Amino acid sequence: MTEASPSAADLTGRPLVFRGGTVLTIDDAHRVLPDADVLVSGDRIVAVGPALSVPDGTVEIDASGGIVMPGMVDTHRHMWQTAMRGYGADWTLTQYFVWYYLNWGKVFRPADIYAGNLLSAIEAIDAGVTTTVDWSHGLQTVDHAEAAVDALTEVPGRFVLAYGNIQAGPWQWSAAPEFRAFVARRFTPGNDMLGFQLAFDVTGDPAFPEKAAFEVARDLGAPVTTHAGVWGATNDDGIRLMHEHGFMTDQTIYVHAATLTRDSYNRIAATGGSASVSTESEQSAGQGYPPTWQLREHNIPVSLSMDTSVWWSADLFTAMRATLGADRSREHLEAHNRAETVTHCHLRAEDVVDFATRGGAKALGLDSLIGSIEPGKKADVVLIKNDHSPVMFPVLNPYGHVAFQAQRADVHTVVVNGRVVKHNHRLTDAGSLGKARHAVTQTVEFLQAELGPDAWTEGMHPDIPETKVLDNPYTYTEWDAGSAQWKGGAETG
Repeated sequence: MTEASPSAADLTGRPLVFRGGTVLTIDDAHRVLPDADVLVSGDRIVAVGPALSVPDGTVEIDASGGIVMPGMVDTHRHMWQTAMRGYGADWTLTQYFVWYYLNWGKVFRPADIYAGNLLSAIEAIDAGVTTTVDWSHGLQTVDHAEAAVDALTEVPGRFVLAYGNIQAGPWQWSAAPEFRAFVARRFTPGNDMLGFQLAFDVTGDPAFPEKAAFEVARDLGAPVTTHAGVWGATNDDGIRLMHEHGFMTDQTIYVHAATLTRDSYNRIAATGGSASVSTESEQSAGQGYPPTWQLREHNIPVSLSMDTSVWWSADLFTAMRATLGADRSREHLEAHNRAETVTHCHLRAEDVVDFATRGGAKALGLDSLIGSIEPGKKADVVLIKNDHSPVMFPVLNPYGHVAFQAQRADVHTVVVNGRVVKHNHRLTDAGSLGKARHAVTQTVEFLQAELGPDAWTEGMHPDIPETKVLDNPYTYTEWDAGSAQWKGGAETG
């Protein structure tokens, strides 16, 4: 016996079946199952197939005409910056560094970290992103870190706190007793709802001061995520130092990885690491050309990320289509330079859907639990369906539809760890958004008062052309990565 058209109250504590959808399993065979069902009981997927028999009392969700797929995974999102949504739309990477690293990021209070994280966590699950890495490099104190985790644990998503602090050297903050105490207090081994990473960059300083932070990560058993191959900030020297000291592992995530040489890509491939590609960011801010075309050549696994809402959209639909566009554009341009024509695209829609789901799960070491629709996996499931949208029919090529046609507004139902967190295009916790709105309003008012009206407006509308390039963004070190971008006070034309 099943029930149709469930209310939010009906969805709690009962088995759940998605009926008659097109199921993108993203399993090893990448099976696409038309007119299939997905049965969820407890926190697990228990069956996948056509016309499933289900237990009495099972709640039924009509998935016909829709696409059932694994929850998406974002491996790099600066969630604390979400309260400043869209503020830096016209920034370059230099201007981002100036605003957050050198000038105003240091005024953020724990309450502001909380506000940004809360809003970001809610919008992630709203867009079908069931697992998000909070690349939290605004944690100037343990109080800031406590606020970050408080926000993440209030929202029924799956999160990883990547602990960082752009105002201090990683060898400094990772050595602090209060940091160790925080990790011991807030993170439980085996908790797949709240994971932990260390987040810091390697500048290429031959003294390799970051070695101490890598040793802390090794001692804690925590993976490291690092911005690598970022023009003017991190380069091949950092990769070489990591490799020579034995700190490149299959758990290491290299964010952007856009301006590296073949030597660095070979080192990443040989040690089993993966790249988190933020295509909107790379092609707009200037870290380097989105590198999937190079990563494919070196067989380096890829996951996707959206980076920060201070610039860009906060959904992986945009990340998928941007990644396809950038990769294909590069392939066409390279062919045209050889007086050739591309007749077959190498990067397919199917590939980027994998990047956005199982690719992220593999990068986080969670592939045995999430990232595909298979019996026994944790029930992180997304239904894309919108009967009120002319964009959601016909669904002929389901991978292409997810990558190029669907939008966050088409996310009908989201299940995380067996819990329905969104249904019928609405979050099931109606009060969470109001709480986030209040917290973010307080943060914006605080920052406007701190900056004053002139600095607030100036930050949003940087000079054209920019008249000055400031010093090394890593304020905790005197080391200069060697790019002309960071020659202090240099005038630009």
